[in-house]
Amino acid sequence: MGHDMEIKPAAMVLPKDTSHLEQGKYGPVFPRTPACYGFTIIAKVKSGHADALRAYGNTLAEALASDPHLLAPLKLHYLRWVLFDDDTRFMYQGIFDTDFDKYTEDAIALFTRAGVNTAFEHLEGFPEDWRTNPEAFVGFVREHQCPSFIEYGEYPYVTADEVKKALRVRNALSEMLDQLQ
Repeated sequence: MGHDMEIKPAAMVLPKDTSHLEQGKYGPVFPRTPACYGFTIIAKVKSGHADALRAYGNTLAEALASDPHLLAPLKLHYLRWVLFDDDTRFMYQGIFDTDFDKYTEDAIALFTRAGVNTAFEHLEGFPEDWRTNPEAFVGFVREHQCPSFIEYGEYPYVTADEVKKALRVRNALSEMLDQLQ
């Protein structure tokens, strides 16, 4: 790799006041950061629903084991789910390659098409009509969103597809080198 193509880590500070940001269909359009796009949601768990949330995590893991591309339309890098405060609060953290509006619409379409529920159904205030009411779904997410104030990327602005392509190239080169020995 030539020196001029070196990938340098980068960080971006995000503003506390988002009123100057472009407004999308469902609110401010946060800029793409070195960590791509993403959001963190923190919400109260319905009383007695923590075990159901954990079980849903197992269901999702099993679904992904049988169809590793199940969540592909969401262009995800990472998801992280955390139960805390004695299982009374839930944090959903996702990093992905599309903007907030597209991610949310894709998620509703994906879960509706697959006929599966969303983990969010175990959270206080989540709209029961989320499948047919994307505005209410998005309203819940926006209301519970805790925006980042700084985001960092070791390999900034790289998409999940670019990472997977680079890994395929690496594997192909490794295989070629193995055959030369």
